[in-house]
Amino acid sequence: MTGKKLMEELTKKYKSVWEVISEKEREELFSVNEDYKKFLDLGKTERESAREIIKRAEKSGFKCLNEIIDSKEKLKPGMKVYANNKDKGVALFVLGKESIEKGMNIVGSHIDSPRLDLKQNPLYEDSEMAFLKTHYYGGIRKYQWVSLPLALHGVVVKNNGEKIDIVIGEEETDPVFLITDLLPHLAKDQGSKKLDEAIAGEGLNLIIGSIPYADDEIDEKIKLNVLKILNKKYGITEEDFTTAELEAVPAGKARDVGIDRGLVLSYGHDDRVCAYTCLQAILEVENPEITSVGLFVDKEEIGSVGNTGMHSHFFEDAVAEIVSLTEENYTDLKLRRALANSKVLSSDVAAAYDPNYPEVFDKLNNAYVGKGVTLVKYTGSRGKGGSNDANAEFISYIRRIFNENNIVWQTSELGKVDQGGGGTIAYILANYGMEVVDCGVPVLSMHAPYEAVSKADVYMTYKGYKAFYKSK
Repeated sequence: MTGKKLMEELTKKYKSVWEVISEKEREELFSVNEDYKKFLDLGKTERESAREIIKRAEKSGFKCLNEIIDSKEKLKPGMKVYANNKDKGVALFVLGKESIEKGMNIVGSHIDSPRLDLKQNPLYEDSEMAFLKTHYYGGIRKYQWVSLPLALHGVVVKNNGEKIDIVIGEEETDPVFLITDLLPHLAKDQGSKKLDEAIAGEGLNLIIGSIPYADDEIDEKIKLNVLKILNKKYGITEEDFTTAELEAVPAGKARDVGIDRGLVLSYGHDDRVCAYTCLQAILEVENPEITSVGLFVDKEEIGSVGNTGMHSHFFEDAVAEIVSLTEENYTDLKLRRALANSKVLSSDVAAAYDPNYPEVFDKLNNAYVGKGVTLVKYTGSRGKGGSNDANAEFISYIRRIFNENNIVWQTSELGKVDQGGGGTIAYILANYGMEVVDCGVPVLSMHAPYEAVSKADVYMTYKGYKAFYKSK
């Protein structure tokens, strides 16, 4: 046997998606990514993403779980159901032919992203300008958020309970918001600071106005003029900020990158790229053997806490309702079995190898742009702290599914061992006894205001999730 033949048999070469797909698949690949860009533009916050997920699910025949409970309708194999968690999280179920007690095939992603949240008392005037104070959410690099056009998204709940949706800065005729930076001529002291200390968290204040209200008898004329404009358009007062959730995010739409249009640039790929691919996959599931679940949760970027994060009992309670509507006699043991017998792809992004920063990556153990959906056995930090660390047996199971369905896949971990680390929702689901592995799209410039992904990886992740849902 020649060395070349032996090399082909014994070694693993991670191929580029672009090198192996057909012309027909290439057309589908670009079509999927055009729809993905629309999804990104419609869902820059967790609320907007959840709304779009439910809208698409209902269009595909999913029915609200609460409505089914109220009607006392019995669930049957093939039925499609969704549960809404306070408009910030969603679980989609396609009931399988097998008893749910035998487990579920779950793909779980999160729909929150790093951003700037307005403080509860944000509005103030200083030096002929009005500002909004912010508190950053998640792991941002503060210096990246200055001198960018920003938009405001969110809700304001008035004293009478009326909820007002607000989006300012996305239309071409809209104003945008800005956090100023220091001119280089006066940045001697700033330039000598460490990168993560050069911009202070309390300095991330948005300019919202600069024109005074025409009345010489009052103070804070610019602040008053801002309030007048907001009141006229939305009917809100300053006190309404205390009962609002408003987020500052990069303004503008998702765009193609490169003369060949092979990458997508956008805010919020982490983790809406995995949410989208999960959504598209489960919307195409029909009459599965095993109950299929698409899970979309909030608060992952700050530890999966709160009543909309993965640590809440939302998913467990939703499954309990499903069990009670499918099984003759509900018991807690049936719920526990349904959870423990489940298999999960923790659908979160991986860090793509960036040749501009080779010193932080292990080239042999890193995901590459364009080489497909990525399996991450463990995340965590340094000594795998906080990691799920998936079983070899389960990774073998996923490997077999991907290979049998011609899914282009690769493996990765989060950079070199002592460089830092991170985590996903994998360990939380694993607490139920589920088999879980992280599986998603590699991202360039993760957690920056604008991130980039390969269209090839988006497409192959979508195909990989579809194959997983079909598995027994």
